[in-house]
Amino acid sequence: MAVQHNAGELSFYQSVEYYFDKAAAVTKYPEGLLNQIKACNSVYQMRFPVKIGNNFQVIEAYRVQHSHHRLPCKGGIRYSEFVDQDEVMALASLMTYKCAIVDVPFGGAKGGIKINPRQYSVSQLQRITRRYTTELIRKNFIGPALDVPAPDYGTGAREMAWILDTYQTFKSDEIDSYGCVTGKPISQGGVRGRVEATGLGVFYGTREAVSVKEDMKALKLSTGIEGKTVVVQGLGNVGYHSANFFQKSGARLIGLAEYEGAIYDPTGKGLDLDSVVRHREETGSILNFPGAVNLAKNTDALELECDILIPAALERVIHMGNAAKIKAKIIAEAANGPITPEAENILLSKGIMILPDVYLNAGGVTVSYFEWLKNLSHVRFGRMDKRFHEASYSNMLRVMEGLTNKKVKEEDRDRVVKGAEEVDLVHSGLEDTMIAAYMPIRDNWKRNKKIEDLRTAAFYVAIDKVATAYMELGIFP
Repeated sequence: MAVQHNAGELSFYQSVEYYFDKAAAVTKYPEGLLNQIKACNSVYQMRFPVKIGNNFQVIEAYRVQHSHHRLPCKGGIRYSEFVDQDEVMALASLMTYKCAIVDVPFGGAKGGIKINPRQYSVSQLQRITRRYTTELIRKNFIGPALDVPAPDYGTGAREMAWILDTYQTFKSDEIDSYGCVTGKPISQGGVRGRVEATGLGVFYGTREAVSVKEDMKALKLSTGIEGKTVVVQGLGNVGYHSANFFQKSGARLIGLAEYEGAIYDPTGKGLDLDSVVRHREETGSILNFPGAVNLAKNTDALELECDILIPAALERVIHMGNAAKIKAKIIAEAANGPITPEAENILLSKGIMILPDVYLNAGGVTVSYFEWLKNLSHVRFGRMDKRFHEASYSNMLRVMEGLTNKKVKEEDRDRVVKGAEEVDLVHSGLEDTMIAAYMPIRDNWKRNKKIEDLRTAAFYVAIDKVATAYMELGIFP
């Protein structure tokens, strides 16, 4: 899906700077400090040759470190034919603000390789990934204390395993080498719960927002997820897991869009996500799903009437050309930068609530932080105390049974005495993070008359936290 550009609209990086400036104007920090926070500290643009077939192809790639106020820097690597420096700088900037909002102690970074991964074999992708990693090592742009990549659009656990293996080839004596990259397979030091982390974070963040009675009343909606109509654009890792958690909580998926097209449920009862996915695996497309209606274009799904619209693909899919046609009451930004500033002004004037990407899709980096901590501690979560807690809970139940002369049912006993597995702790930590991060954003939105929307409030919170870090370092008075 190509990134939409319209004449007169800001570029992606200019959009992030626009949002920053809008929030910065509300703060009282000096101009020099604000300029330092906004600027990308390091931009590495590279070209390297890789043998593809019988010829050599010159690959264009990037790694941007936006902020060094915290180390290591953190951010994904995307493989896309639309990668350019503007996009990577924008994504690196957003990573700094995301980490600040959810209190993850990283500076923001991002990487990108300008290729369409569908056009390369597995062995070719491996060569490209390993060469890219080598270039990063040469310039000290990767390391558990320097810069820690992760998966993004077009990449996954496989590519992260290649990065780790390449890094360990060069740094064979580094004890914390597994922490050089996150999003790895479990067998290579990954953490359980990372795959669904961003989608689950989208769910937790949206659930928190729709639990506020005052805000839902203004939108003429009931509180809670159950019964709400949802449209999801993009069924990649983030979109699929977002849709899955919403459906499991009682939401109705009335529209789904993918690369090849879009479908909607005319009955309003909701599409079964897993059935749609199986249909796509069997036919190669979500189109012609039994009982659903095909839409003329995949972007038409964005214009369906619904309670919650979840754009979960690429940036800038909602723009001046279609913003007026959006009928959702809430837009939950699962993707990075899916709405242009010009489109946002139109949406806000229509009373649409926008849950910004800079907060809502921070689940990925939050769980990446947990994985990094696991790699540095060299022990999986739950290993030290799971059995101890199970024994303690079991003893407590036995005492209660003795005092009451009543036996607890076996299925209830199993549920009560169960000690936390790694995935339980990861999900719990993510849920707590997303809940704790939302209220400061909403409070600033409601209490500061100069802040008109949740995105400006989120940037305001991020700027305040990064500025505080710089001042505590003594760099700025």
